[in-house]
Formats: sequence, C-alpha cells, structure tokens
Amino acid sequence: MSASVAAAPTQEAVPQPQVAEAAPPPPAPAPVAYNPPPPTVPAPSASLYVGELDPTVTEAMLFEIFNMIGPVASIRVCRDAVTRRSLGYAYVNYLNAADGERALEQLNYSLIKGRACRIMWSQRDPALRKTGQGNIFIKNLDEQIDNKALHDTFAAFGNVLSCKVATDEHGRSKGYGFVHYETAEAAETAIKAVNGMLLNDKKVYVGHHISRKERQSKIEEMKAQFTNIYVKNVDPEVTQEEFVKLFEPFGNITSAVLQTDDEGKSRGFGFVNFEKHEEAQKAVETLHDSEVHGRKLFVARAQKKAEREEELRKSYEQAKMEKMSKYQGVNLYIKNLEDDIDDERLRQEFEPFGTITSAKVMRDEKGSSKGFGFVCFSSPDEATKAVAEMNNKMIGSKPLYVSLAQRREVRRQQLESQIAQRNQIRMQQAAATGIPGGYLNGPIRGMMGYGQPGMMPPRPRYAPNGQVPGMPMPGPYGQAPPQAYGGMPGYPRAPRPPQAGRAPPPTDPNAPPANGAAPRPVGPQGVPANRPPAGAQPPAARGPVAGRPQQAPRGPATPGGQAPAQAPAPNAEAPTITAAALANASPMEQKQMLGEVIYMKIAPSQPELAGKITGMLLEMDNTELLHLLEAPMP
Repeated sequence: MSASVAAAPTQEAVPQPQVAEAAPPPPAPAPVAYNPPPPTVPAPSASLYVGELDPTVTEAMLFEIFNMIGPVASIRVCRDAVTRRSLGYAYVNYLNAADGERALEQLNYSLIKGRACRIMWSQRDPALRKTGQGNIFIKNLDEQIDNKALHDTFAAFGNVLSCKVATDEHGRSKGYGFVHYETAEAAETAIKAVNGMLLNDKKVYVGHHISRKERQSKIEEMKAQFTNIYVKNVDPEVTQEEFVKLFEPFGNITSAVLQTDDEGKSRGFGFVNFEKHEEAQKAVETLHDSEVHGRKLFVARAQKKAEREEELRKSYEQAKMEKMSKYQGVNLYIKNLEDDIDDERLRQEFEPFGTITSAKVMRDEKGSSKGFGFVCFSSPDEATKAVAEMNNKMIGSKPLYVSLAQRREVRRQQLESQIAQRNQIRMQQAAATGIPGGYLNGPIRGMMGYGQPGMMPPRPRYAPNGQVPGMPMPGPYGQAPPQAYGGMPGYPRAPRPPQAGRAPPPTDPNAPPANGAAPRPVGPQGVPANRPPAGAQPPAARGPVAGRPQQAPRGPATPGGQAPAQAPAPNAEAPTITAAALANASPMEQKQMLGEVIYMKIAPSQPELAGKITGMLLEMDNTELLHLLEAPMP
C-alpha cells in the first residue's frame, strides 16, 4: 500500500517537467537571436569602388592603404581575363559601413603611385548608372581644376556620388568633366547655379549628361542636315568678296569667312554657312572638283578636327587591313640569317619553291644585317611548301627559322592566350589532385619544377664565362641555395654517399650544423639514426659499376666535413648554348640545358619570377627556344 502511494507521486511528478519543457518561452528567443543577421544587409554599403588606379597597383598596396582606416574584408583589382593586366579600378570591402565612410572621406582623391584615386560607393545595380539620373556634364574647365577641386565646387548643391575630370594619357585635363549626384533635384540646382559662371576666370557650361549613344544619333542627324561647308584649295588671289559671290547663287548665306594669316593674305581655305541644308548640299555637289582661277576646289561638309582625325584613322586602319589580307599566307618571316646573306642570296635559297614577288633582308642604319628578313610568294601553297622545307634547314652555320609573317600585336595576343589557357588547365589539374594553392605559385611544371618555392633552380653542367666550375646558380625568389648545392660560400656541402675506392671524409658527429638547421637524430656511438647498420655495406662500396667512370677526388677534405669555400666570380654572365650541342643531347637533357640558359638570362631582371617564366617558356618547341635565346636582347 505504501509502495503504491509512493509510486503515485512519482507518476504525478513526471508530467510536471514535461509541461515545463513544452512551454513556448524557450523557442521564442530563437527568432530574436536569429534576427541579428540583418547586419548583413548593409554589407553592400561597405563596398567601395576605387578608380583611376595606376596599372601597377596591386591588392597588397591597396590593403596597406585602406587597412589603416579599419579592418578590410577583401580587396580585388579587376584585371583582363586573358592578359591579366589591371583595368585601372578595384573594389575594397570593409567589415562595416562606418569604416567605408571614413575611407571615402579621408582617402578620396589621395595619391596612389602618383595618381589621384577616385573613390565612391559600389553600385551593384547598374540601373542608377545607366539611367544617368543626377549626372551632369561640365565643359570649358580650366586645366588647373582636378577631381578634388571639381568635387569641392559642386558638393555644395547635394550629395556627390562620383566626380571626374577627363584626362589624356599624360594626365592633363581635357577641359571637361562629370558630376553624378544622388538625386535629380541636386543636379538641377547645380545646373541653375553654375551654368554660365566663371571658374578660374573661365566661363563654364553645365548641363545634363547625354549618353554617347544619344550624342552619336544627334551627330548623325546633324551630318545629314548640315548647313556649314568647308572649302579649300582656293587661289590666294581670291578676295573675300569674290569668295562670297562664288556661293551666293546657291542660296541665302548666313556667314562666309575666307581664312587669312597675320599679314592679311589668304590661307587658301574658308567656310560658308547656308540658311538651309538643301542649299549647302547643292553648293557641295556643284562646286566640288570645279576649277576656279586654275585651281580645283575641294568643297565638302565642315567637320570638327576630332571627327576628321577619326575618319583618317579608320581609313588608315582599313588600308592596313586590306594590305594584310592581301599578303596573308604568302609572306614569310625568316630569322637566324648569317650576316653575309643579302637579298639576292635570300631569293636564291627560296626560289625553288615558287614565284617570289619580293625578298628583303632587314638592315640597321649602318647597313649591317639584323639577322632576319621577309620573302613574299605569289600563292599560299608556295609559301606553305617553303615553310615545310626551309624551317630548321642549315644555311651556313645556323638553322633557319621560317614561319608565316604576323603582326607583333597578333603574336603577343596569341602567346598571352596560350599561356592563359595552359595556366587555367594546370590550375584545374592542381585542384583535382588536391594541391594547395599556396604551393602552386603559378602553373605546375611537370618536368623542371620551376616556379615552386623552395625548388632547386637549374644547375648548369658547364661553367659560364668567368664563373668557377661547380658554382650553383642563385635560388629562386632570393632564397639561399639548398644544401644539395655544394661550393657556395657559407653553405656546407651535403654529405655524399662514399664512392668505390674512396673513404668518406672524417666528420664530427657532435658538431652543430653550420647553417642553423636542426641536428639529425643520433643513434648509439654517434651514428645518425637514418644511416644503414654497420653490417650493411653501402651500395657504392660494393665495387665500381660496370661501364661507369669513377669520380676523382676534388681535393682534401677539411675538418668538420665541410668543403672549402669558393669565392664567387664577379659579373658572371649567363651560359650560352649552340644548336650542335642541343642536337647531341637527349630530349630530357635538351630541356634541362635550355632551362639553365633561360633561367640565367631572366634572373637578373626578374629574380622573383625567373622560375615561373622559365617554366612557361619550356612549354615551347626547342627550336623556337633556341631562336629566342639567339635573338638580341631588347
């Protein structure tokens, strides 16, 4: 009975905690705690656009500048997808909007590598930029007015989102600029207040910005309805009155001017403006190419200087493209010519393959051959045959390099495109194999291993001019050479396996490493832990290998097992390589030999990128690499 009574309270006590657990208060705080993510909403407002940057500005430079204001979340310099060159602008993302506001106030128009940067809030929605609402145009600006001065002038009328003075390639003002306000009302106020006013003693025009597309359509309309005509090749004896009478029969003239010099003499050209387009059109059709005072007149629609230059540029480009298409596939580029080969000899070498329209060896101002030339055939088939037969053919002591002639810009674009494609493929392969990006440092070099930090640079098998044999090359990225390199002053030579008939030099197992490295674990009696047991005979001590010459001792070993330091040779030149030496080597050795020479040519000018560039170049054909090495340095 007592047991049942005792059990009853326990049964009643069990549901009480259940009622407490089922109460809604605990879940209620969850939505309240989840509400803080709204701080992610102002995140876009913490993103800044930084424009007008020098092409050499990097993310690291911008981080040093903008991180002084507050913690930076990320920085990205926008680059071309193919060439990876900077586009001149970047995005800086702060962790909070307050830091972004301070950066906008303190760093806007500050100098970065000698150029004033332009900072504004990043507008992810392009609608505001494309509509042009609140955007005004200012022209006839004084050359001394820069972005900051223009901003200070127009900031009094409203919140300025962006302000820019157009400049040329030398950074000089073009005399016009743009101001983008947050609201259209501020833009209207600025136009009414500043239009027609003096800025630095120059009367400026301020109006609504018109998009290029709209301006172009208006220009085309003005071209079709022109009233002003330009007349040149006028006889200097023609007076102003005679000039006006010449055009009066075609309609009402609003103005006519014959240009004169300081002495009042005619300069041979002038302008005539008619009241209607039809009258101007009739005058052009009638008087163009007509003779007046023994001279043939040129009469056409009057154009601005910029418009004339654009038309001339287009006509020049068109003529150049027509010339290129005419010689496409028939013009050959020949490189690696002997100095004594002239135009006639070049023609004789290529005559067996078809009809040659021209053959020329390029020469400098002194008349000396530059080592390359061009041969133009009459048909593409003949040119293709000549390339197949003459490329790599020995003429004298050099193998010729023959290929279809290309413009420098085309060759550069092709090379950059190929490199970008290879880099993308290697990055994908590296991601698939799980290689960390920090160890990749650019494309993976399957053969030489160039471009990876800590990898050994190529070691030449022959001594460069003025360099001690056995001297290692400088390590990439300015690092000290690994221990595998011997002979470098201050770096101990790594122990080598003892060779047949040669006892290993005495060493002091207790001596600390000279280069500060961690000591190797030592077993009993001072023997290194990774050394084979005493009973096991080293492979090199079992006797000489058949057919393999034995290496002679290089000299007496010094106490401590260190090789005597060798003095580096000053002004060591890069090694050279010949076609004959390359031909006698195996394919693997050819790449090794070429890599050694290329690395040493690049290292003096690009020490940090020498390994990466060498690896890229080794993807090319060996013959092209040999021609590249023999070409004169720019």
